[in-house]
Amino acid sequence: MNFAATWGPRFMAVGWPAFLAACVLELVVFALADPLELSWGGEPLGWSRVGIYTVAFFVFWSIALGACFLTAILREGPMNFDRNPSME
Repeated sequence: MNFAATWGPRFMAVGWPAFLAACVLELVVFALADPLELSWGGEPLGWSRVGIYTVAFFVFWSIALGACFLTAILREGPMNFDRNPSME
């Protein structure tokens, strides 16, 4: 069985909603906070706006991806999760 044929649609089913959630979260967070006023440990980050936007987006996307992945695993149920495809 082709790996891309089985996992490609599964990844898109998890990755696309996570991408959209990260986009919305990025809009909401940076509508309320100026990225140049962010600090870490009392010191300003010293990054450009675009750098902060980029890093924040990938952090938001990875968190949403983890949540969507866990939802997809829980949605599968025990019958599909315990099945061993190599035994078929």
